[in-house]
Amino acid sequence: MPDALRADVRVLGEALGQVLREYGGQGLLDDVERLRELVIASHHEDLTVGDDAAVQAERLVASWSMERCEEVARAFTAYFHLVNTAEEYHRIRALRAGDRGDDSLPGALAQTINELSDTAGMDEVNTLLSALEFRPVLTAHPTEARRRAVVNAIRRVAELLPRRDDPRLGESESAETHRLIVENVDVLWRTAPLRAERPGPLDEVRTAMTAFDDVLFHVVPQVYRRADTALGGGDSEMRAPQVPAFVRLGSWIGGDRDGNPYVTSAITRQAMAIQSDHVLAALENACATVGRSMTLDAATTPPSPEISRMLGDAEAAQPELYQDLATRSPNEPHRIALLYVSARVAATRRRDADLAYEDADEMLDELRTIQASLVQAGALRQAYGELQSLVWQVESFGFHLAELEIRQHSAVHEAALEEIRAGGELSERTQEVLATIRVMAQIQARFGPQACRRYIVSFTRSAADIAAVHELARYALDGRPIELDVVPLFETGADLDAAVDVLEETLDLPEIQERLDATDRRFEVMLGYSDSAKDVGPVSATLKLYEAQAKLTEWAALHKITLTMFHGRGGALGRGGGPANRAVLAQAPGSVDGRFKLTEQGEVIFARYGNPAIARRHVEQVSSAVLLASTPEVEERASAAAVEFAELARTLDAAAQEAYHALVRTEGFAAWFARVTPLEEVGSLPLGSRPARRGLAVSSLEDLRAIPWVFSWAQTRVNLPGWYGLGSGLAAVADIDLLRRAREEWPLFTVMLENVEMSLAKTDRRIASRYLELGDRPELTEMIMAEHELATEWVLKVTGHSRLLEDRRVLGRAVALRNPYVDALSYLQVRALRTLRTGDDAGAADEAASRRLLQISVNGVAAGLQNTG
Repeated sequence: MPDALRADVRVLGEALGQVLREYGGQGLLDDVERLRELVIASHHEDLTVGDDAAVQAERLVASWSMERCEEVARAFTAYFHLVNTAEEYHRIRALRAGDRGDDSLPGALAQTINELSDTAGMDEVNTLLSALEFRPVLTAHPTEARRRAVVNAIRRVAELLPRRDDPRLGESESAETHRLIVENVDVLWRTAPLRAERPGPLDEVRTAMTAFDDVLFHVVPQVYRRADTALGGGDSEMRAPQVPAFVRLGSWIGGDRDGNPYVTSAITRQAMAIQSDHVLAALENACATVGRSMTLDAATTPPSPEISRMLGDAEAAQPELYQDLATRSPNEPHRIALLYVSARVAATRRRDADLAYEDADEMLDELRTIQASLVQAGALRQAYGELQSLVWQVESFGFHLAELEIRQHSAVHEAALEEIRAGGELSERTQEVLATIRVMAQIQARFGPQACRRYIVSFTRSAADIAAVHELARYALDGRPIELDVVPLFETGADLDAAVDVLEETLDLPEIQERLDATDRRFEVMLGYSDSAKDVGPVSATLKLYEAQAKLTEWAALHKITLTMFHGRGGALGRGGGPANRAVLAQAPGSVDGRFKLTEQGEVIFARYGNPAIARRHVEQVSSAVLLASTPEVEERASAAAVEFAELARTLDAAAQEAYHALVRTEGFAAWFARVTPLEEVGSLPLGSRPARRGLAVSSLEDLRAIPWVFSWAQTRVNLPGWYGLGSGLAAVADIDLLRRAREEWPLFTVMLENVEMSLAKTDRRIASRYLELGDRPELTEMIMAEHELATEWVLKVTGHSRLLEDRRVLGRAVALRNPYVDALSYLQVRALRTLRTGDDAGAADEAASRRLLQISVNGVAAGLQNTG
């Protein structure tokens, strides 16, 4: 471990130890330390002694009262929160150190632009940048297990860590910093780890707004600036920008009603109101800040005729406001103009029609008028400095902040149309479908079509599912206008296979024909990673998604359609997770073509967008990867690899899917899964507003949502959705030289192996066996353990490693250091789960205590493993 990180972990660990001692006495700290020593010993001693240490750890946990178990679980959970904080800050420290070096960090947008300009030329770079789109879509899936109060306590600790690095601090200031760290660790410990109630959809909207307020609003123009500086050789503040605003934020929070009865038309309307209020407040403050600094005298920086007319119109329309601004800014026309723009944004926010903007484009026109006047007066730094950042912010976020997208299940639309066609009274659900479309039209009328135009249809099976939404819109609006992009979502293996046929059918729909005739040839298709992996297994889902993308790309080229593929990726490896930039480069050739859209779910939102330095790095890495993936050279190499390894893919797919289905289609598997994992308890945790299952009980995998499927397996330390079937697939291919060559030459296969290797490294067979034995189905346990052994064996063969993650030192170190501590929480969780499943010594009070212990441990394991959802 790097010395700086080790020092941070030590300070935070000692602070937690001090807090535990003060709260529960030396006995509590001794119990925590004893369990810590045993789980570490079980990993570092030989197998015989290790098993003995593991047995001792289980006995120690069994000897404690439930109250003590809960205290220890909370202690290890708090420790992980603190370690995560230290690691995040160390990553920021490393990013800053890299930024001070002579060369850019790998994957930095500036580096990619410079490399491409050297190899392809500036014309090619400008062409790629003009088409660049990065569209992260925030979703509220229940994988963020931490309470907001806990997150805030952690953040306060995180804000203190940089002060420890400040060499200017004196001894008294350092002591004060340490005191504040201990105080805030104490707050973290004393904060209840579980929410009292499940959050509602609007709570989730407000939570996501913190990522915008604190990070994204400021980071996005910084990314543009760095790229523009790379293009122009460092004088970006003295010329018109060459980089367009290419980030567009999306959101499903308050719009995704598939299986969530709490998301209604009223919620969608309120969600957009909250979004708009936040972005307008941010724009008002930013504009005022730029305006107050624009103290340019008319003698040195004369206004253009257009500015003079703009100010004359302002004086005529708002004489009192104009006079106040002119008095405070004597002979400073550009300052007056910008402060007047700020006042108009404020009026837009409070809906003052006399002063408000009609839309964001009107504000942009005025900002560009001011910018042009500054250029004409020779004030280039003021024109293209902070004012340009403000222009970029308006272009990126508008007055709506994020494109609010609607999602609903195709079966709901089908049922609604049946009711409407039959006549008579409409059900509440059908009325709600119609009300949602009306709200979309209302949002468009206020904020423009781009604010809410996409309607995603889950489980799209045919063109009729697309046509249904258009028919419902005609009925709901009675011919009133709405701009509607109906996006099919292909989720299962069979749906992915049929995607091109469905799209071909849609070309005959009148609404689609109308768009094609109007030369609007932009289409969007969403690909579901989560349900496809649950349906056919992680290996086959990866290959089917790749094949579907290749076919869709070919179809779009045939019809001269600009197709955006929307990747429904989760945070966990079993749901398409892993490094997003690596995933971009592993897409089918031609499928990216300058555009990348993906869901950012649950815990991933704050992991990627919770800190400015990390968010900036993430946006740059993904954008860089999109540029690279769109170059002819990369597309040609990917095409050649796909052809060369096509037979390998077919063999891998067939064997992996057969192995996966042999397990999950075993009679009674779904009930067994619910018994050996904390599925029911995860479903009852107040993590998010959406229910964890589609029906009342889990009788088959189809009843279960992909998120709790993956999350529950992670809790058991099996991580099955991340690797199951790959061992059988690799063994079926058998040709080790071919497999190693594929790893070197085929990005998709490389990324698949990397993700599986990480998932295997986070799996613990000894801990997993404690959960699996609760199901009393030894044959299923044996199948899982045998496939795990086979996967590990073949991954090591193909990579040539002697141990998992051998060539990823930082990640391997983090996993190796964390796993023993996660074991401690697992032993506590197994005790609780065993009580709940077997009823051993379980009175009503003990059952309630066991359920609470299990729920607390779920938080801790999620914090320890990190990418669990």
